[in-house]
Amino acid sequence: MFLDGSSDSEIPRCAQRKEMTVNPLNRRFAMIATCAMAALQAAPAWAEDTIKVGLVAEMSGPFSEFGKQMEAGIKLYQKHHGDTVAGKKVVVLTKDVGGPNPELAKRVATELIVRDKVQVLAGFGFTPNALSVAPLATQAKLPMLVMNAAASGLTAKSPYMLRTSFSYEHIVPPIAQWSYRQGVRKAYVLVADYAPGHDAEQAFIKAFTEAGGEIVGKLRTPVMTVDFAAYMQRIKDAKPDAVFTFVNAGDVAPALMKEFREKGLHEAGIKLIGTGDIVFESAFDAIGDKGLGVVTSYPYSMSHVSTLNQQFVQGFKQMAVGSSRPTIMAVSAYDAMAALYAALQKTGGKADGATLMEAFRNLSWESPRGSVRLDAQSRDIMQTNYIRRYEKQGTGFANVEIDKVAP
Repeated sequence: MFLDGSSDSEIPRCAQRKEMTVNPLNRRFAMIATCAMAALQAAPAWAEDTIKVGLVAEMSGPFSEFGKQMEAGIKLYQKHHGDTVAGKKVVVLTKDVGGPNPELAKRVATELIVRDKVQVLAGFGFTPNALSVAPLATQAKLPMLVMNAAASGLTAKSPYMLRTSFSYEHIVPPIAQWSYRQGVRKAYVLVADYAPGHDAEQAFIKAFTEAGGEIVGKLRTPVMTVDFAAYMQRIKDAKPDAVFTFVNAGDVAPALMKEFREKGLHEAGIKLIGTGDIVFESAFDAIGDKGLGVVTSYPYSMSHVSTLNQQFVQGFKQMAVGSSRPTIMAVSAYDAMAALYAALQKTGGKADGATLMEAFRNLSWESPRGSVRLDAQSRDIMQTNYIRRYEKQGTGFANVEIDKVAP
């Protein structure tokens, strides 16, 4: 019996036969790893009437809202469209990775493939997690539906990967160009120090300087830091017109917003602009009035005006998930299921990797965020990008769309 209540009987037989000389705490993963390579290449034994989706997501820790949003988006899609498509029942198995933890993501993905026999992998709130699993998806020939990880060029890491969220190389230039048109001439850049942050930094600097602006400084912060005091003081001393920032949601973005106000940057006339991560709808309670006037670029706002989005938001609230406000992650998960259902309809329920990946090509549908489609070459989602201002709305707050850029 293992720490999670499982037993030797749940480990592939080839691993049970092999003599192990590892620490008992690592015994389970070592057993799985012993025969994972062979198992990934073997033909999976799936129930003919079931499609299993393995969700690799952040269900605990400071980024637990990520996983809860994804899980809710999936459940909401199935509530609207049922759990059966093309004669197949779609079942979702969830594995928690807590946060940016590539080794754990690789381990649980291996378990999902080898032990649970999933036909599709999904989730991936963080780029490092998606990168660690990409080779497994390639070897097992399983579609991998990325619902958040946003590094540029990510889908090139596996021919079986597609993305229903966004990439920073696409959503950052619009805010750089918009801010220059609004009179911002000097900007400071602050980003989380990992691949998506680097992408956001590069994309903003390129677009802003090409528009005629000047970058007066840049900083990179630890991914999970909540201490921004020193960074904000340095930015204030540089006296930019605006600071462009990308940090993750969870506990991080509200902490940044708090220090921005407490260090007096707003009073000094410095504007705060960035990606939509810094004003996630799920963080409105923590951000409160401190976010008023912040302008961001993102492919979704809970306040987007459409009948489908109204139904989506209402359904999400009825599920009472976390803050009960949907974010892009819930929409991305909803759309990943929309893409999967559409692909299965095209294949008549056939779910081998090559057939599904071909069916995903050039799919288009109506999303709560607007019209979207999957690009045949990049396997990335093509969508409208919105410029939004954080405003008071009734008794709460909203990211109000004030401009948009077509794909």
